[in-house]
Amino acid sequence: MSTTSIWTALRNRTFRTLWLASVASGCCVSAHDMAATWVMNTLSASPLMLSLLSSAASLPFFLLTFPAGALADTVDRKKLLIVMHGWLALSAAGLAAFGSLRLLTPLLLLGGVFLLGVGFACNGPTWTSVIPDVVTNEELASAVTLSGVQMNISGIIGPAIGGLLLPLIGANAIFALNAAGFLLVLMAIARWRKGQIRFRASTESMLESFVGTLRYVRYTRGIQVVLVRALLFSLLISVIPALLPAVGLKALHLTSSHLGILFTSMAIGALLGAIFVVPRAREKLTSNQVTILASLLLIVVYILMAAIRQLETFMLVSAVAGLAWTLAGSEIWVVAQQAIPGWTRGRLNAAQIMVTQGGIALGGLAWGALAAFTGFEYTLLLATLLVCYNLSISGPLSLDFIRSLDIEPATPPPSPALTETPDLDEGPIAVVAEITVDQEDRKRFLELARDLRLIYLRNGATSVRLYEDLAERSIFRLETVVMTWREHQLLYRRFTKPEREILDRLLRFNAGKEAPVYHYALVTKQILVHK
Repeated sequence: MSTTSIWTALRNRTFRTLWLASVASGCCVSAHDMAATWVMNTLSASPLMLSLLSSAASLPFFLLTFPAGALADTVDRKKLLIVMHGWLALSAAGLAAFGSLRLLTPLLLLGGVFLLGVGFACNGPTWTSVIPDVVTNEELASAVTLSGVQMNISGIIGPAIGGLLLPLIGANAIFALNAAGFLLVLMAIARWRKGQIRFRASTESMLESFVGTLRYVRYTRGIQVVLVRALLFSLLISVIPALLPAVGLKALHLTSSHLGILFTSMAIGALLGAIFVVPRAREKLTSNQVTILASLLLIVVYILMAAIRQLETFMLVSAVAGLAWTLAGSEIWVVAQQAIPGWTRGRLNAAQIMVTQGGIALGGLAWGALAAFTGFEYTLLLATLLVCYNLSISGPLSLDFIRSLDIEPATPPPSPALTETPDLDEGPIAVVAEITVDQEDRKRFLELARDLRLIYLRNGATSVRLYEDLAERSIFRLETVVMTWREHQLLYRRFTKPEREILDRLLRFNAGKEAPVYHYALVTKQILVHK
């Protein structure tokens, strides 16, 4: 089986079990969403309550995705997944119980949907962070794409199942079926046997975790590129969910059933694209070229959305939109997973989810308001021009940096021999390395020192300074400050092999007779004032 095939990851037994359970559960979730909408319609005549269902489901993602990502980096991810799927099962079962007892009210239904959203928001960063632990590097691209395929299959089959079962067994039974689906995934996770112990980051407060994520993004250009491209993609692709129903209802005068066909067409296009187009595109094109192809498809989609007014042809346009979404979305996620080191994967995945969700939410609001003010045609024309602009920056913000990136962790250096080891929470700690550099090596040494500064800062250092001795200009002192002794230990455990090679190359410039001298100091917090 080719490593570019979409099905490659399914030869991994653990991933195959998790994926099949997720497909079954996803279909139940889609059926549950349809049943919840139906129940709200019977409980309240207010359209506001129907719209609040969507708000109750999405609000937890904005509130909890980042804390969930930080949590995914500090606890056992398998146990966290088990807990959250238990939470999801209880939330769905609670709705079924209240409904069976005829106690379900609009507010209780909103509360149940909100609790489900909490479970999904906390589960999302953990699930995406676990995938690289389950599959090999060769299977990763397939695994990420298959995760999208799972959502597409659920989006196609789930509503059909809900529509078939709702008049037969009722909404409460569908809620109970959804709870059973979550328990199915829980059992699949429980059967997963981890092959190796994952490095666990230090226990941090939420503020420290947030600051650490900002710090890593600030000093890592590759992650900056991924997040910017993810935001731009989300803003541009948000035209589809924002305007597709509006164009269908206002311009094509579709019924609600025909509008559902449009979304089904998009899901089918995304699924067929993931199966047949994505593997061939990855085999022939680089990651950046795949996203360029997706942007070209979006240009075609937006022009046709403005011009086509026939349902059958518009269905094809919707399918191509799903294909473009899958092409760019899955490729950006694959690049992100390959660029993020394991110790910070949960937090950075959470950051990407927040950026993506924020882009779709903000874009949907902007496109909808613009369409109401100027009309569909002008709005779609502006969207087309912005996609062209996005194409123009795909070169400077290329995703192809991933081809030369290596995030394999390096072997940490031995702990320093100190007469008294500081407590883990003691600090700040300053480490000073004294290096003697020949004049002919000075320029290359300073270049490496600049690269090393960024490495130290993104991996946890709060300050990095290079001092040159004025009495002996060949002597340099490299000072690194971290907040605690624990952070000092973690700093070097976070080094990747290429980062460690840069440190080793810098130290090899030492021209002294002995190895570079290291000084470890506890930075005092008190200053003696002489009167």
